[in-house]
Amino acid sequence: MKRRLPDLRELAPLLQFDLPRLDRVAARLESAADIWDLRRIAKRVTPTAPFDYVDGAALDERTLTKNREALGNVELRPRILHGVDAPDTSTTIAGARTRLPFGIAPTGYTRMMHSEGEAAGVRAAAKAGIPFSLSTMGTTSVEDVAQAAPDSTRWFQLYLWKDRQRSLDLIQRAAASGYETLLVTVDTPITGQRLRDHRNGLTIPPRLTLGTILDASYRPGWWFNFLTTEPPKYASLSNTSQSLAEMTKTMFDPTLDLDDLRWIREQWNGRLFVKGILTAEDARRAQSVGADGLVVSNHGGRQLDRAPDSLTSLAEVRAEVGPEMELIFDSGIMSGTDVVTALCAGADFVLIGRAYLYGLMAGGQRGVERAIELIEQEILTAMGLMGARSITDLGPELVRGLPQAPAADRELRTDAV
Repeated sequence: MKRRLPDLRELAPLLQFDLPRLDRVAARLESAADIWDLRRIAKRVTPTAPFDYVDGAALDERTLTKNREALGNVELRPRILHGVDAPDTSTTIAGARTRLPFGIAPTGYTRMMHSEGEAAGVRAAAKAGIPFSLSTMGTTSVEDVAQAAPDSTRWFQLYLWKDRQRSLDLIQRAAASGYETLLVTVDTPITGQRLRDHRNGLTIPPRLTLGTILDASYRPGWWFNFLTTEPPKYASLSNTSQSLAEMTKTMFDPTLDLDDLRWIREQWNGRLFVKGILTAEDARRAQSVGADGLVVSNHGGRQLDRAPDSLTSLAEVRAEVGPEMELIFDSGIMSGTDVVTALCAGADFVLIGRAYLYGLMAGGQRGVERAIELIEQEILTAMGLMGARSITDLGPELVRGLPQAPAADRELRTDAV
């Protein structure tokens, strides 16, 4: 090997040093290559209690882990020479066209993650052409979210309450504010035991103890936003500072049953999806009262620990309801590849919760936009390599290792509801 002195004329074009950027938030977001990078940023800039509320789940968090493992165990099959230049990621869900096959899930405590809260989420969703779901436990009111992005596609998530009049009031406010679809969550008759929240003493607004002040002291951006904006509250409900567990005890009724869901169906004239379905039996029961669609979800592992993972449940529910009923998949989505996997497994649409909140914590609205952008690029890459020109091309033939509907459950099915 013959050596020589470096030729500066050859090296000069390679020497490209970027100047430090004054906008550190933009620099951090651009450095994120995937949602897990956004999670690492979020953990660094967000106090422990709100970060753990997003990141954690019930008890030993086994269902949370199972959700991720089930998605990760599915193989995507590459197909070559299919001439896919620009895959079409658009689809239709709940009667509306959406530019991407995923939307933003309803989340509570949102302004505690970042002061921009739901306004950041709905604006980013509108910019991306996807639906945004507002939670009953949201920290921005039904009306204010609508005003933040008047042209957005908005869904409203409702819990089954003891107080029917308050439920009716919320439904009517949502309808008046242009929310097109109602997601009725049915898997929270009581709150799951979320040990991280208990250990952190999470309330809304957060209590300023010596521990929380010290924890927030080296996260100046979050601290500044908290001190200079209105404290978070359950904006569509009241100014209460109760913990989630305490609020659930007063709001929710563990004796609620199918008649209560039937009553909501009678009150709501728009499309209604029942959220929290994991079994064929519950899918049949929801269908029996006129649900337009179902959200197959274990609440991100935040309710019953050791519940089935959502992907396995999707197979069971799809086998029960057939191809006509719209199914939305929720729980465990952290990438565009996960979205593609769920669509191949039989979902018509996907909701992202944690993935969106990691982006929110990392950089407000810009962070949410970055999360959406990262997932979109991963979907495009997967579709291109799988030879899928459109969302309708994504089916079980493009994957290997999908969970199957349990044979025993299929044999034991009855027509009882």
